[in-house]
Amino acid sequence: MALLINEDCTACDACRPVCPNEAISAGEVIFTIDPLRCTECVGAEEEPQCKLVCPASCIVANPDWPETPEELQNKYEQIHS
Repeated sequence: MALLINEDCTACDACRPVCPNEAISAGEVIFTIDPLRCTECVGAEEEPQCKLVCPASCIVANPDWPETPEELQNKYEQIHS
């Protein structure tokens, strides 16, 4: 399941540089996560790095993008092939 950044985002930019898939970008008001690139760090790390560094705890599962760990791994491999 891809992640998303909710309205509690403070736009601190802590999350963007730690994303191994470059899925995070600055939006008009808050940062956004591209669900087509987000793998919850499957394939790169043990847990989502953006969630680890977020001081606002505003990164949550995106209910519109349910994916299995296998699907996330496949997506990661496609991004990095």
